[in-house]
Amino acid sequence: MSEERSLPKDYYECIEELQAIDFVLVELTLYLDTHPDDLEALKQYNTCAKKRQELKEKIEQRYGPLQEFGNSYSSYPWKWATTPWPWQI
Repeated sequence: MSEERSLPKDYYECIEELQAIDFVLVELTLYLDTHPDDLEALKQYNTCAKKRQELKEKIEQRYGPLQEFGNSYSSYPWKWATTPWPWQI
């Protein structure tokens, strides 16, 4: 069993921000499914999608990959086993 890791406060702040952006993206996706011609909502979606990508890259540069199976790059050496697992945060 892996040992508990102490993570910096910044890590939790970044993860919370990522979760908030993900929530907004899900809600906007559902809205746009029924209102595909709402240009303002689409602009907001694209802005949030870009912000999410930037935040994801920031987190991964500092703490390692967030997703597996080709959804995140890994630096050398392989970082997947050294990043916090979901139940550790």
